Parts: sequence; C-alpha cells; structure tokens
Amino acid sequence: MKVKTILVSQPAPKVENSPYFELEQKYKVKIDFRPFIHVEGVEAKEVRHQKIDLHNFTAIILTSKNSVDHFFRVAEEMRFKVPETLKYFCQSEAVAYYLQKYVVYRKRKIYVGQKDFADLAPLIKKYKDEKFLLPSSDQLNNDIPTTLDQLKVNWVPGTFYKTVMSDLSDLADVKYDVLAFFSPTGIKSLFKNFPDFSQDNTRIAVFGTSTQKEALDNNLRVDIMAPAPETPSMTMALEKYIQKVNK
Repeated sequence: MKVKTILVSQPAPKVENSPYFELEQKYKVKIDFRPFIHVEGVEAKEVRHQKIDLHNFTAIILTSKNSVDHFFRVAEEMRFKVPETLKYFCQSEAVAYYLQKYVVYRKRKIYVGQKDFADLAPLIKKYKDEKFLLPSSDQLNNDIPTTLDQLKVNWVPGTFYKTVMSDLSDLADVKYDVLAFFSPTGIKSLFKNFPDFSQDNTRIAVFGTSTQKEALDNNLRVDIMAPAPETPSMTMALEKYIQKVNK
C-alpha cells in the first residue's frame, strides 16, 4: 500500500529546510507533527523533598536542553545564585551551545562530550573530586547511573522535570498510513490514549532499539526501523520505504 499520510510524534521542526519538508515535497505526502509526550517541570519544593541543596554541588552534568532549562528554572525558584565557579559537564556540543542562554561562556568552566554519555565519562573522571549534580527527567537512561557509579564519583541524581503523556483524544477518528515513534513513552502514550488501537494497515516507524522493543511488546508490527547503516535518520528510513511502496 502506498504512503500518503505520515504522523510524526514530535513537535514540528522550527527550521525551514527540515528533511521532513523536503520529503513532503519530493514524494507528495502529507506529514503532520504531534508530540505524543511532553515535559513538565517539577516544582522547587518537590526538588527539596528529594533532599537536594544546590549549595552542596561544585559541578553539574547536563544531558539535554531540558536539563539546562529546568536546572536554571529551579535555581531561580529557590533564589539560588549560581556561582561562577560551578563546572558544567555537557553531553554534547548542542547542549553546551544551548547553555549560553543562561551563562557567559568566557566566565565559566565548561567541558563538552561528543554525543553519547560515555564520551563524557573521561572528562568527569578527570575531575572526580567534584560533587556532581545530575538534573534529569523521571525517566533516566540506565547507562548514565551505571557509568557514574563505575567512575566512583560523588554524584546525586535529581528529578527536575517529568515526561508526561499528551492528550491525543482529538486524533481518535484520524487515520494515518505511517506513525513514527522516537521513544518507548511515545508508544505507551498511543495505548494510553487509544487502548483499543488496532494497527491493521498502519505502518509503524520506530527510532532506536528501546522504542522497537516497546512496539513489539505491544504486539505492533514494525515496518520501518532507524537508525540503520543505510538510513541513520528517521527521514532517510521513511524515504527508503516510500521509494519502495509508492512506485
């Protein structure tokens, strides 16, 4: 069956030259964007209940833009003046670049990994005498605590924001040829909103093995998988599939 409509379970891209828009124009398919999950901040008093005192830390580990936003939001709510001596360990260049929204680069000590958390480990180990805070969501990847424990550093996790399933009730009567998912929580949100969801002829596209596992655990048929050697991105995987079925 040909693909004419795709629902991407993420916010619409903010850049005009997004590969999704190129895909739309090239293959004359309709692509809609709708986040199946969203992030909500945890109140400062709830962070305090986790027995976290921001004065106790000399370094902070930032794994995403959300962790940056919510650390500084909580600090402001607590009326905590972030010291210039605080060290920042950013998982990627994108996170480090985003940090400039809150701090002046030349006045701060910032250490940057390549992409994955494992890339940041040698930098953290180099400064193992610091007291690290890891502000994160309530759904923290298991490899992060494991890595930090193996490094034998002094670190404390803090839930500063939560991943929440969005209300999708307005999509009840809308059908798409392809649904694209990027996290296990996105799949969970689908079934929370539509417990009786039947896949039928709907193609399921997934990004990452954990998302694939969640789909299979819910008896979904995975038709499109990314990343793969030939298709490292979701848009490339979608394009390859469209080329195959829209002949």
